[in-house]
Amino acid sequence: MIEAGHRVVAVDNLSRGHGQAVDRRAVFHEIDLAETHAVADALAEEKIDCVMHFAALAYVGESVADPLAYYDNNTAGTISLLKAMKTAGVKRMVFSSTAAVYGEPDRVPIVESDRLEPVNPYGWSKWCVERVLRDYAAAERDFAFVALRYFNVAGAAADGALGEDHDPETHLIPLLLLTALGRRDKVTLFGTDYPTPDGTCIRDYIHVEDLCAAHIAAISALRPGDARFYNLGIGKGYSVKEVIESARRVTGRDIPIINGPRRAGDPAVLFADADKIHRELGWRPRYTDLDPIVATAWKWFERHPSGYET
Repeated sequence: MIEAGHRVVAVDNLSRGHGQAVDRRAVFHEIDLAETHAVADALAEEKIDCVMHFAALAYVGESVADPLAYYDNNTAGTISLLKAMKTAGVKRMVFSSTAAVYGEPDRVPIVESDRLEPVNPYGWSKWCVERVLRDYAAAERDFAFVALRYFNVAGAAADGALGEDHDPETHLIPLLLLTALGRRDKVTLFGTDYPTPDGTCIRDYIHVEDLCAAHIAAISALRPGDARFYNLGIGKGYSVKEVIESARRVTGRDIPIINGPRRAGDPAVLFADADKIHRELGWRPRYTDLDPIVATAWKWFERHPSGYET
């Protein structure tokens, strides 16, 4: 956003974020979304005209074990944010939604008008926010939002300056690369008997820089009264085994893999139909091949083996 000429203010409670990741050219406020009045004061003080809302808990398994935390942070937190925006007179939001709102799809590729039926509290917490945004936009006619339904976000900044640093780490590509670095012993492959060409799950991997470009396109397109929903993916899928082999090629290292049982609720194939955002916003992904996506992540992990601590 800064490179595109915008003035940026970051708000985070740093419960799972990293202060080191905040660009020095941005203003930073350490505030929790539940602090409605503090958020409203920051929005007014900084004269914000659009909010990009990324703040969410995002572990599927954790959401099953502790659903209240997910509805509290993801759903109630967004309601608090919307109240703060209303108080401060902010009329535009770009919301980070998720492909998890589709649950187990009836068909692939998935289009935005397909049935929404999440299969875990994480997905439902985001579905609830989409519902709230629809209703709020219907009541406040000058309010506008776009919900971007992310598929599997991957990769890192091409210059190696920004990347993934999660605790615990659950994403496939970081797990493979951390194993290549010797920081993990092995990676478990969950299920080898899916009805796919090589027996492993197929997913749509979108590069994080393409994701950023979609947000910039969205903020530029929003007009009063807009209620938009877009899939963010590359429109094709790669299997888990294909990702493993890509990581081996990029790193030049052997990565030990052990086979495990399927995980409950893992659909065999998930990938996006992103034609709608192509047509309406002119956005298209630059990264569509797996190796370049993995290579950017590898640059990050090689330079920052302990994440933002390094």
